[in-house]
Amino acid sequence: MEEDESEKKEIHTFQSLGVNDVLIESCKSLNWETPTKIQIEAIPAALQGKDIIGLAETGSGKTGAFAIPILQNLLSNPQRLFALVLTPTRELAFQICQQFEGLGASFGLKCVVIVGGIDMMTQSILLAKKPHIIVATPGRLVDHLENTKGFHLKSLKYLVMDEADRILDMDFETEVDKILNVIPRDRNTYLYSATMTAKVNKLQRASLKEPVKIQISVNKYHTVEKLVQFYLFIPLKFKVYFFWSF
Repeated sequence: MEEDESEKKEIHTFQSLGVNDVLIESCKSLNWETPTKIQIEAIPAALQGKDIIGLAETGSGKTGAFAIPILQNLLSNPQRLFALVLTPTRELAFQICQQFEGLGASFGLKCVVIVGGIDMMTQSILLAKKPHIIVATPGRLVDHLENTKGFHLKSLKYLVMDEADRILDMDFETEVDKILNVIPRDRNTYLYSATMTAKVNKLQRASLKEPVKIQISVNKYHTVEKLVQFYLFIPLKFKVYFFWSF
C-alpha cells in the first residue's frame, strides 16, 4: 500500500526549527501555534548566522521570521542596542515593536519606536535608556544619529530592513546610505521585501554578506492566505459620515 501523501508531508514546529523553549512559550502566548512558510525557511538559516533576503508578502509572518532569531541570540548574548529594524511607515513600526514586545515579555525586552510626528526630546530620553531593539523610519533615525548627543549604533549586531522596496520607493535611499555608513560592518543583516527591484538588488549588494535567498509566493495578484476581506453596504446618505467616523 502506498503511503498517504499527507503522511509524507513533514510537520514543522518552532522546536524543530531550533527555537529555544523560552521563545516557544512566547509564540504560544501570541497564539503562534505553527510556523509559517517564511518562518520555516528563514529561522533555521538565521539561527546559523546567515544573512537573509526574504521575498514575501505582508501578512506572511515576516516579523516572526526575523524577530525570533534576533531574540534567541539576544538571550545568549545580552546587550543593549542589539538590533535595528528599519521600516517605511509609522504604522508598520508600531506593529513590529508590538510583536517584539510580545515575544520578549517574559524576559524584560525593551523596544522603542523612533518615527516622525513624535517629540524628538521624548525619543532622545528613550534612546538614552539604551533599549534592546529600535524600530525606526530612516528619516527620523538619521535625525537622532546626527543631532542626539551620545546616541550611536556602534555596537549594533543586527540590521533588518523590512519592506525594503517601499523604503526605497519613498526616497529614503540617502538616509539608508547614511545609516549603513555608521553601523558596524560586522553584523547580521536581514532584508525583507515584497519585490526584488533594481534598487533593492543594489541595496543587497551593498549591505549583505553571502545571503540566503528565500522566496515565498511573491505575486502582486495573489491574496495573502490569512488576509480577511469583507465589504459593507452603506446607504448613500451615511457614506460621508461613516468614513469620517471610522
